[in-house]
Amino acid sequence: MILVELGKLFRRRRTWLTIALLNLLPTVVAVLLAVTGIAPRPGQGPAFLSAVVANGSLYAIAALAIVLPLFLPISVAVVAGEAVAGEAQAGTLRYLLIRPVGRTRLLVAKLVASAAYVLVSVLTVAAVGFVIGRLTLGNAPLSQSMVSISGTLLSPGQIAWRTAVAIAFITFSMLGVAAMALFLSTLTDSPQTATLGALAFLIGSSLLLTIDAARPLQPYLPTRYWLTFVDLYRDPLLLSGIERGIGLQAVYVAVLLGAAWANFATKDVTS
Repeated sequence: MILVELGKLFRRRRTWLTIALLNLLPTVVAVLLAVTGIAPRPGQGPAFLSAVVANGSLYAIAALAIVLPLFLPISVAVVAGEAVAGEAQAGTLRYLLIRPVGRTRLLVAKLVASAAYVLVSVLTVAAVGFVIGRLTLGNAPLSQSMVSISGTLLSPGQIAWRTAVAIAFITFSMLGVAAMALFLSTLTDSPQTATLGALAFLIGSSLLLTIDAARPLQPYLPTRYWLTFVDLYRDPLLLSGIERGIGLQAVYVAVLLGAAWANFATKDVTS
């Protein structure tokens, strides 16, 4: 069942069109930086964007920082929001459940497919960002050390494993978005409603992070620690934000998936 869902997802043109559009903004930004040579000052703009003019290899992580606040969550919400509601809207959900496929098994397959989309999207943005960065921006040797946010030098090996951890952290952070959209997808027969509901929740979370009166709530908001992967490039490492982000997303994923299973297992499917 999992292989069937993965095949359905990655055979769709719109899946790859969504991933292509996800890479469009970082590509445009890289071209503009290459043409103008004007980068944001350190501490301004997306993470690492001020350093990529000299070292295009860093554009892999800068590209992820560009799409993380908005475009990546939107694409994940669209795919996960369609998982169950899309089948209901097309009238195929009831026929899927008539076959010897349990509801839990179907939901797990939908979850795995959504998680696979998240991983492929993040890896694609990082890979395209690396290639575009090397082609259009500074092509410093890969053996060159990088200046950390703290001002010390990081070796290529340190850069490599920290980037791998950053990619894993971003992927796990997006699983919270997928879990929210999947839960809403079990509540409605409209994938658009599920997607918009998940996005409304995330936009509300981002807005509350900017309001001082909401400070007591901010440590528990799902978007609170998304950008803390930047701390991986400090020396020494600052892992408190990463650990809190992982713990918070784990709670959201567990609670939302539990709610999705409880609702879907008892739902009266008529479409």
